[in-house]
This record gives sequence, structure tokens and C-alpha cells, in this order.
Amino acid sequence: MRRPEDGRTAPGAATENAVPRIRLDADNAARVATTLQALAAPSRLPILDRPREGPCAATGLADAVGMEQSACSHQLRLLRDLGLVTGTRRGRSVVYALHDDHVARLLDQAVHHAEHLRLGLTGGGEDGAGGNTG
Repeated sequence: MRRPEDGRTAPGAATENAVPRIRLDADNAARVATTLQALAAPSRLPILDRPREGPCAATGLADAVGMEQSACSHQLRLLRDLGLVTGTRRGRSVVYALHDDHVARLLDQAVHHAEHLRLGLTGGGEDGAGGNTG
């Protein structure tokens, strides 16, 4: 967030790559929970991972993740309804892309966290500092 009068970053504002801390309330907690529930299905994660490389037609995406086309299309509809992917019709195909870079960063953070736990690391910030429990 920039101050319009002088162009400087306001105190407590997020830097360009940082995520601002927003307090959870009942309304946004329900929306966040719905998003996290969508990500909780292991079959959906590869579907979200493939479009990080670039837009992909539904048929190519199903092949890339090793799913039947109908099953992949069902998951894509759910992910589109939740605002995680977008679908654009091109002729007879629908090409899917991540809704925005937030989705890619959310996946990155989830993978990083899972790996952090697998290695037994605790604490630390972006650089992984903070030691471990063992």
C-alpha cells in the first residue's frame, strides 16, 4: 500500500511480495475454509499444479495428471466455481489457467510447509531459519 501524497509505503503495509495479514472474522473464515477444503483433495492438487506452467486444455490436463477426462472435468468445474481456476472456451476445447498468482503462491506455501514438517523443522521465516525440534 502506498501513500498517495508521497509514494512511500505506509507503516505496517505489505511489501510487494508479502501477503498482508488480515484478521479472520466469521465471514472470511468460512470462505477461507471452503478454499482449503477444495485443496484438501489430493486428486485436485496436480490439477492445480499443471496450469502453473501455463494455460492447458482440459483434455491435455487430464492426460498430464493421469485422470479420466470426465473425472478431471468434474474437478475443474468445482475449482472454477471456487475461483481457483478460469476456463476459456477455444473452439471445442476449454483452456484452463490459474485464477491468479495467489493460487500458485498458496500451492507453493502448502508444499513448502509440508516439506518443512517432513524434515522436522519448526519456526523460521521465509528463509527456513529457526532450527529444528531434534
